[in-house]
Amino acid sequence: MKTSTESAKRSFVDYLWERMSKGSFWATKLKSWLWIFVRTVLISGISFIILYPILIKVVIAFKDPIDLYDATVVWIPKHFTLDNFKLVSDALHFPKILLNTALLSGTVMFLQTLCCVLAGYGFSRIKFRGSGLLFGCVIFTILVPPQTIMIPTYLQYKNFDVLGIVSLFTTQPLNLINTYWPFLISSALGMGLKTGLFVYIFRQFFRGIPKEMEEAALVDGSGTFGTFVKIILPNAMPSVVTVMLFSFVWQWNDSYFTNLILNDAKVMSSMMSTAAAQILFYLTPPGGSFKPDPLYLSMIQNTAVLMAITPLIVMYLFVQRHFVESMERSGLVG
Repeated sequence: MKTSTESAKRSFVDYLWERMSKGSFWATKLKSWLWIFVRTVLISGISFIILYPILIKVVIAFKDPIDLYDATVVWIPKHFTLDNFKLVSDALHFPKILLNTALLSGTVMFLQTLCCVLAGYGFSRIKFRGSGLLFGCVIFTILVPPQTIMIPTYLQYKNFDVLGIVSLFTTQPLNLINTYWPFLISSALGMGLKTGLFVYIFRQFFRGIPKEMEEAALVDGSGTFGTFVKIILPNAMPSVVTVMLFSFVWQWNDSYFTNLILNDAKVMSSMMSTAAAQILFYLTPPGGSFKPDPLYLSMIQNTAVLMAITPLIVMYLFVQRHFVESMERSGLVG
């Protein structure tokens, strides 16, 4: 009798435990599904807020002027057209501007990456008296507003001379204003746009690479430069891709130094600052009183902006994996 009672108690306890386990299981599942739903809503909402301006520009760029006055057209145009892109290409000489900007940004990207990767490796591995102070000066360049060195920078390149050597052979300094040389010289000598940040990124990345790898290479007979080229640099490709992307994008979008050095709209940022006036001049006949519709003019400007940022979006799609990986390994994000 006692045995059957104990068996009944155990069965009841097992039954209660099973019910509680099932309840806990479904409660956990419900909590997980609820979190997934909330996270999806948040990410979708934030993504829409970020992408909304680009989506609007894409929709407007493919609209026919007739759709501007149709209240039923909101997102999907009734009359798709590519005339807006053709007009921007003709009015702003877009192919030439695109080629100039790509060549300038690509060359600056290469020179700046080469300079910064060497500096970052030196600060992370080579210790000497005053290295910390020197690296502090590099970080200080990030904090200095570019407006404070605007006049010295302009005068430096307007009367460019190196220790009087140029004047010795040409009788007067070189005027590099309205040329691409100031951008190339600054990038190659470590004074390009955001160079301090790039050096910091490389330094943080190289500090995360084990020193044993370099020591093993040195034991095998490889020199410092050979170890850097064959061992360190291949492992630093995520940070290299990130710096190349930053350098290219910031040079592409830079309008401050570009407008300071270049007098003509030779590159994309200069073109975008004068796009409205150029488009208006193109649409207005010489000597005529006709003025284009402001809505139509705004549509053409949106198309110009879309054409200017499209190469950057396409480039980011190809390097986003390396970009995220480098941000994690360099310690720039938590």
